[in-house]
Amino acid sequence: MSLQATTSQTVGPYFRIGMNWLYKDDPAGPGVPGERIVIAGRVLDADGQGVSDAVLELWQADAQGKYAHPEDKQEKSAQPGFQGFGRVPTTEDGSFRFTTIKPGAVPGPDGQLQAPHIVVSVFMRGLLRRLVTRIYFPGEPMNTADFALKLVEPGRRDTLIAKKPERHAGNLEWNVVLQGPDETVFFDC
Repeated sequence: MSLQATTSQTVGPYFRIGMNWLYKDDPAGPGVPGERIVIAGRVLDADGQGVSDAVLELWQADAQGKYAHPEDKQEKSAQPGFQGFGRVPTTEDGSFRFTTIKPGAVPGPDGQLQAPHIVVSVFMRGLLRRLVTRIYFPGEPMNTADFALKLVEPGRRDTLIAKKPERHAGNLEWNVVLQGPDETVFFDC
């Protein structure tokens, strides 16, 4: 018996055809306690052009730092209505926007608390694997001690930290830059 690798397929561009019913632009859900925020931005290619057929998957903890997942064994009560998962597509110019709550700090691999963050997976045509990154919050004191941010060279950490908006409607602006000198930091997962 010979084991032979099969050819790889890219993860898109079927998003508009088969995934519309899966989009959810509010991972927290209405009425869930916490600081409400809107994050808006764009997915940009190496030339600064918007990517019109990308999808961002979002995964986050609630305001007290508990995931809505059975593997989160923290002794904190789950927030009713909190799902912690969302999926947003980009528009024709690569824009995206979602509403949620600012997550609380969660334990890291070493047991130390991580800075509040949202885990983001990027899917789009031409990718053989999803890109995984994080959104951190500006001015958050815990950012300096976060284990994942400390893995990133200091000059590139700002690609992971949302900013006060310049041109997007929302509380915060955060862009995904796929290549080039301002490329967003992506993690191997």
